[in-house]
Amino acid sequence: MFLRVARHTDNIEKIEDFYINILDFECLGRFQNHNNYDGVFIGKSGLDWHFEFTQSETKANHTFDEDDVIVLYPKTILDYNELINKLLRNNISIITATNPFWNENGKMFQDPDGYRIVVSPLKAVISEIE
Repeated sequence: MFLRVARHTDNIEKIEDFYINILDFECLGRFQNHNNYDGVFIGKSGLDWHFEFTQSETKANHTFDEDDVIVLYPKTILDYNELINKLLRNNISIITATNPFWNENGKMFQDPDGYRIVVSPLKAVISEIE
């Protein structure tokens, strides 16, 4: 099974910069003016999932709450620390999560559209499973 998480945005350039240049994902492809939509596929090569962000003349209507999050688990604590430091160097502030688990097991940030992203050490997912 493959997974695509698709989301409409009014800020495709800012979204690309955030997910590619700050979070270190890759541009896997893009399209222009396909049924009046421009879009970009962002993820990691060789994986069975990716994000698709689209932009059109229709304004994005984001409805989400504070517990709707994307969780990223860097593979090592060194990768985790590097990613947190890169976010902070790019003036992306840590925000407080509503769910205290994420405050205890990672750091929460917002992407340019206001969606919440948690960066959590891999040990947190291992303790969740056990």
